[in-house]
Amino acid sequence: MTQESGDLDSLVRKRIRALRVAQGWSLDELATRARISPSSLSRIETGSRRLALDQLVTLARALDTSLDHLVETETDDVISHPTIDAAHGIMRWPIKANAGMTVMRARMTNPPPENPARMRAHPGQEWLVVLSGTAVLMLGHRRLRVETNEAAEFPTMLPHAIGAEGGPCEILGIFDRDARRAHQSDKEMSAEKN
Repeated sequence: MTQESGDLDSLVRKRIRALRVAQGWSLDELATRARISPSSLSRIETGSRRLALDQLVTLARALDTSLDHLVETETDDVISHPTIDAAHGIMRWPIKANAGMTVMRARMTNPPPENPARMRAHPGQEWLVVLSGTAVLMLGHRRLRVETNEAAEFPTMLPHAIGAEGGPCEILGIFDRDARRAHQSDKEMSAEKN
C-alpha cells in the first residue's frame, strides 16, 4: 500500500466516524441503517477491517452523503461563489461540506403574513442569523422578533414566514436539503404565476 492510498484510507475512516457522530448516531444506529453488523462498522472505523467499495456505497447512502464526498481528496475549491437572484434580492451559496445544505443571504423589506393560512409548512430544518435590522419570524400563531446578531432555528413543519420590522433587515439563512427543495419549488411556482 502506498503512502497516498494509506492516507486516503485513514481519511475515509475518519469521515465515516465524523459523519456518524455529527448525526448523533451510535455505532448500532448507523450499522442498522447500513445493514451491517456494529462490530464490522467498528472495525471499519478503527482500521482493523479492509474498506470494501460495496460497503462504502452502503455507508455513504446511510449517512445521506455521496461516495464522492467520502473519498474526496481535493480541496482546491475552498472559495464558494454565490448565485444571485436579483428579482428577489437573494444570494445563495452551496455548502460543500454538507451536501444538500444551502446558505442564502436576503434583504427583506416587507413584514411577514400574520395569518397562518398564508404561511408555508414543509419538511426540513432552517436556521437564520439577522445581519442587520430586525426580522420577524412567524411560527404558527407565535410572532418572534429576531434582532441583529441573534439567530433562530426551527423545524419547517410548523407554518412559518419571515419578514422585516421597522425597516429593511438582512438575514443569512441556512437550509437543509428538504427545506431548500421546498423553497425552490415555491420560487418556481411564483415564477410561473408571473
